[in-house]
Amino acid sequence: MANKAKIILGIDPGTLVMGYGLIHVEGKKASLIEMDVLKLSRMKDHYERLQLIHARVNELIRQFQPTSFAIEAPFFGKNVQSMLKLGRAQGVAIATAMHAGLPVTEYSPKKVKQSVTGNGNADKEQVWLMLQRILSIGERPDYFDATDALAVAVCHFYQESSPLAAVSKAKGWEQFLQKHPERISK
Repeated sequence: MANKAKIILGIDPGTLVMGYGLIHVEGKKASLIEMDVLKLSRMKDHYERLQLIHARVNELIRQFQPTSFAIEAPFFGKNVQSMLKLGRAQGVAIATAMHAGLPVTEYSPKKVKQSVTGNGNADKEQVWLMLQRILSIGERPDYFDATDALAVAVCHFYQESSPLAAVSKAKGWEQFLQKHPERISK
């Protein structure tokens, strides 16, 4: 299964701009399929924005047939109303993916930055520069929300391809070793 082709959909949830990025994974190589944003700021009604998030995520799933879905967890801010709205946007995207039968994984912003750049405190420009190198892509899009979503997808790729990923899927080392006796060195 490690060499089976996969498509990962990464989402950077937002109530004004939602970023999304899709990568194709073949073995240990990832390549860009698409990254862009859904602009929601023209909609005044928050519920209408949620409906648009659902529709766009649903369309991305239908069009690209991803095998997994990764989303950035909202960071804790001081504005409770903003956090509530962001949580709703994230919930709609997650529910849409789950309804389509996709496994969902959530990553903190710090984990995404750490996975992509090696520095959990990297700024958006540093993340973008690493994505350019990793995926051999050209000029930066207009919104960092798109590159943030792409970084979430790449983070998920790295987490899934890590040798420790098999350990976390097993229920402890004993079960892992039972499933993989060839990994025992004598």
